[in-house]
Amino acid sequence: MTTEELRESLLMAPKNGYTKLSDAQRAEMESYCKRYAAFMDACKTEREATAWTVQEAEKLGFKALVPGMELKPGDKVYRNNRDKSIMLAVIGEKSLNEGANICAAHVDSPRLDLKPNPLYEDSEIAYFKTHYYGGIKKYQWATIPLALHGVVYRKDGSVVTVTIGEEESDPILMISDLLPHLAADQMQKTAAKAIEGEQLNVILGSQPLEGEGSDLTKLHIMKLLNEKYGLIESDFLSAELTIVPAGKCREVGLDRSLLGAYGHDDRVCAYAELEAIFNIGTPAKTAVCILADKEEIGSVGISGMQSTCFETFMHDLCHATKASMYRCFENSFCLSADVSNAFDPNFAETCDRRNNSLLNYGVAICKYTGSRGKGGASDASAEAMGHVRSTLEKAGVIWQIATLGKVDQGGGGTVAAYMANRNIVTVDAGVPVISMHAPIEIVSKLDCYETMLACKAIYLA
Repeated sequence: MTTEELRESLLMAPKNGYTKLSDAQRAEMESYCKRYAAFMDACKTEREATAWTVQEAEKLGFKALVPGMELKPGDKVYRNNRDKSIMLAVIGEKSLNEGANICAAHVDSPRLDLKPNPLYEDSEIAYFKTHYYGGIKKYQWATIPLALHGVVYRKDGSVVTVTIGEEESDPILMISDLLPHLAADQMQKTAAKAIEGEQLNVILGSQPLEGEGSDLTKLHIMKLLNEKYGLIESDFLSAELTIVPAGKCREVGLDRSLLGAYGHDDRVCAYAELEAIFNIGTPAKTAVCILADKEEIGSVGISGMQSTCFETFMHDLCHATKASMYRCFENSFCLSADVSNAFDPNFAETCDRRNNSLLNYGVAICKYTGSRGKGGASDASAEAMGHVRSTLEKAGVIWQIATLGKVDQGGGGTVAAYMANRNIVTVDAGVPVISMHAPIEIVSKLDCYETMLACKAIYLA
């Protein structure tokens, strides 16, 4: 064998995914990304993503799973978990005792939540006070267009949905920053302290009502909210209102190869799971899609992946098909579909280039996440990695390996550990992201498309 033949047979030689796509695949990719962008425009919160999924699933014949119902191969069911997370399944030909093929993503993203008593006035400017949700760089949220999304349970028991800042005719909201002319002290602070959490106050208006007394600007804002939504100030006590970046998902770059949007982490993987399960027919093993909440704050709470809602859903599936839930878990496989950090040459010093995911190299498979000594990771076995590798290769999916930065640089987690704790073999995989957790994140169209194909391959394995 020549040296070149040895090199080709023994060594890896990763190539940009665009070198492998046919014209037909490129057209499919563009079509897929248009559908994904529309999903992103409609779904900026976990509630919106759950509502959108219910609507689309029902159009495709999915029915709400009711305890005690009988299920047969090909049946499609879902469970809406309190309007904040959702699970779907397509019943397979094999018994659930032989396991299920699961893809699990999350639909919450870093944001600013309104405090319970958010509305106040200072120096005749009205503001909302916020508490940030998830890991953010606080300075990134100042001086950008913002929108208000959420629901309010009013005093009379009725529920109203609030969205302000997304339509062209809407006003936007903003958080102020200090002018550079007076920022000598601010510029000496670390990035973590340049904007403090208690400074993330959202400007609502500056025009006072006519009349005597205090807080006339605050009163004006409350009057506007009352006229449009029927709200009174005490209704904020029973509300879930969040501040998110305003605007639509946009193509990025002169070649339009990238997408910029709020919340790619992790709705880019959530949508990949959804489109895949919507188009698989009847699988050999039951396919399960999970869109979880609360991942950004530890997967806690009633709608997070640590909730037993997942067990309840799987118990009902197994009971309906005369299978054992724990036997099902033991024989199941889960793709924890979450994003990785794409290599960014501007910050090359944070990454191990030999092991970092790259834009346009396909879905990124991550053996372990965690921080520093793999703390908090599920650390997939060789067998688990082998299953993913062979499944994706067989399906012709473009994939790559990924780790989360240099060993001592930091780290992060996914829902993988919580699935593995249930005795389900689990591997992380997802779309590489640039500027992760920023108000606007960047992903590659090719990687988005290949992640959907990877989810489909896992469902059909």
